[in-house]
Amino acid sequence: MLERSAASRFAPGFVVFPGGALEPGDQSLARRWYGTTAEAARACGVRELYEETGILATSRGPMARPDRPRDIEQVDFDPIAPEAMPEMARWIAPEFLPVRFDARFYALAAPPGLEPEPDGIEIGRGWWAEADTVVARAAAGEAPLMWPTFKTLQALRECRTVADVLALHVPQVEPRPDEVGEALRLQGGRP
Repeated sequence: MLERSAASRFAPGFVVFPGGALEPGDQSLARRWYGTTAEAARACGVRELYEETGILATSRGPMARPDRPRDIEQVDFDPIAPEAMPEMARWIAPEFLPVRFDARFYALAAPPGLEPEPDGIEIGRGWWAEADTVVARAAAGEAPLMWPTFKTLQALRECRTVADVLALHVPQVEPRPDEVGEALRLQGGRP
């Protein structure tokens, strides 16, 4: 889990998974790494994971890169294969939310002892946590979550193994009208 810094332009102070907006360069990364621009969202995930945590998703698995150059274009590596980093969810913001997004969530297996090194710009803190712990902190008002993160964490609570996580597919569930207040509260807003 990551906590976005107070200076972040999007969701400051929120607890999130690594990730961010698709950038124009992600299409060229996808073409270079995967041979097709259709993998631009996955390339974005690899890039954002690296930029925000120093973890590089390679063909041999994720590895720490604390001495990282800021730009992933300067790093020579073979990227993780798409099947080793499956998409577990896709969330498109419901119409009632003021900030619109189309977010894809990916999973990958990490070796024991791999620690995130937050970039100190967008991300203030990074740590490993069980889904139950993060959901409990959100319920206590200690960890603001976006609705997609909350629902994905709820689904992750049912996983018992890494294989369960890699096989997980979380369907998009928009908040029902009676859950809108809860969705906004989780996002640090007022119902």
